[in-house]
Order: sequence, then C-alpha cells, then structure tokens
Amino acid sequence: MSDEAGSNNINLTSFAAGGGCACKIPAGELESAVEGLIGTADPNVLVGLDDGDDAAAVKIQDGLAVISTADFFAPMLNDPYDWGRVAAANALSDVYAMGGTPVTAINLVGWPNDALGLDVLREVLRGGMDVATQAGISVTGGHSITAPEPMYGMAATGIVAPDKLMRNDAAQPGLPITLTKPIGVGILNNKHKATGEVSQAAVASMTALNREASQAALASGAKAATDVTGFGLLGHLYKMCRASGVAAELDFSAVPAIDGAKEALADGFIPGGSRRNLDWVRPHLSVESEAISEEDLIFLADAQTSGGLLVIGEVPGYPVIGRTAERDDNAAYISVH
Repeated sequence: MSDEAGSNNINLTSFAAGGGCACKIPAGELESAVEGLIGTADPNVLVGLDDGDDAAAVKIQDGLAVISTADFFAPMLNDPYDWGRVAAANALSDVYAMGGTPVTAINLVGWPNDALGLDVLREVLRGGMDVATQAGISVTGGHSITAPEPMYGMAATGIVAPDKLMRNDAAQPGLPITLTKPIGVGILNNKHKATGEVSQAAVASMTALNREASQAALASGAKAATDVTGFGLLGHLYKMCRASGVAAELDFSAVPAIDGAKEALADGFIPGGSRRNLDWVRPHLSVESEAISEEDLIFLADAQTSGGLLVIGEVPGYPVIGRTAERDDNAAYISVH
C-alpha cells in the first residue's frame, strides 16, 4: 500500500471513465480498425500483427529473439502505489505469456497535473518500479504527457529463444487447457469503484507476476499460451482457437474464481467491458448445460487486469479448465459445459 500521507484518501478511479484492462477498445471494433495492417514481410519477425498475439517477437540472431510490448490504462484502484504495481505486472505479463524473460521497461504516463499533482504520480511510479525490481529488471526511462485522465503503464522488452516461444496460433487439438490465476478481478474492481471497498484478494492477484507460471509452462513443454486480460477468459480463448484453427471445451465448474467475485457479480457489479466481451464472443459460443446462466457467462467474459496465463497443455500446480478439440466448421469455437 502507498506510504505517502493522504494518498490513500484519493479517489483515483473517479478521474477515469473506465479502469484497468476493462477500458480497452472493444475487441470487435479494434480488429476492424487494424484489419489489413500487417506490415512488411520481414522474415525475422516471428510474431507480428497477424493474429493479435500478446507481443511482438523479432529474431535478432541465431538462438535469440527480442519481445516487445506496451500496456497502459486508467486506474482501477484508488491507491496510487497499488495501481502502479498492477500496471507494471500487467505490462510484463505479455513477455511472460510468450515464454520470455524481461530485460528492461520504460514508463508511459498521461497525467492531469492540476487535478492530481506530481506527488501522487510519484507513488504510481514507485509502485511500478518496485514490481520491475521484483522481476529483476530496471526501469530505464519513459515518456509523459499532460492528459485529462490519469494513465500509466510500461513498454517492456524481453528476450526468448525462438524455439521456446509460446504463441497464440500454436494450439493443437486434444490437449488440456490450464489457467494459472483465478478470474473475477474486473467484477471486484467495479465494486471497488462504486463502493470504495478494497478486495485484497484482487490486489494480490493483479500484482503477482506471471514469471513462475511462465517457467512452469515452458518446463511442461507448452507451445501455445496467452494471458487473460481485457477481453476476458472467453475472449482470449476464442482468439487463440481462431488463430490456431482448433476448438475448445470449457468446464465451467473447474474455472477458479477470486474470493468474493461471484458474490459481487450477484450484487450487480458488472463492468461494461465484461458485457461487451460476451456480446463479441457469443456468436462463437455454445452453452451445453442448462445450469449455466447468463451471469455465469458474464463471469467467464469478465474483463481481467493482469490476469493469469491461459496455457494449452497441463502445467503442474495449476487447474485444468478444459480441453482443445478438432475444429468443426459448422460448430462453435468454444463449448461451455
């Protein structure tokens, strides 16, 4: 938590229309905007814009590729230090999702100076730096602008051996699907914005690095993975299935929830981003059990911030939530049981 006097009393979320990854441009609209923007056919680009993967990967020499990514968002927490920690963990997550090791990061800041002041910004940056230190890297610079809403995140650079790269178009049928963090933080963040109540379980999940999960996935031989962020579990699973040409069978009862998330959902704390995610995925979704409600589907589509890894393959120590399957062109990409 922040140790600056008075910073815990700042209602940071009131300065933003949306918070965390829930403020992403809706997936369908974003895909329409970038359609056809593939770039040059550089053979050293191992992962580019083609399938909307977590980050770019570019081979720079035999046995070594650079991973490049950027992520920033408005506050989903009122505590500036914790917001900074979440934003940094979220940005580094893209490197881990591809099997990489972060090497450096730079800050990205938009700040309403007159409304918030630079002492608050310092706490945000301190949170980001502390998580970068935890990841074993340095924050080596940044860029800032004045802005009507506070924004913070990082551009992160990592390295990976090309043959260890995990990507979202490499899923094979007939394999377990593993999820390395419980979901529901979007719902709890929505409750936090409305009531001020802090979910320490959500904060702990969002600030936890995906480093150990990434290492465990690589050790298990995984070739396909992504991280679960603003498009929700359903959205990111759909993107992976579509890119890989496979289907997925999801076991709703096996999907872990953050403590208090389903209770907050029942109380009506639903982010707009989570509803938009479900609307986007619904045409590609088949619900195979009458026991699964609309509320359950919203939970599966909940817009996560700094969520876990979604790995194709069994990763010891983490729950298996379903399996991949052969793709039937006449069937939905995802079936929920």
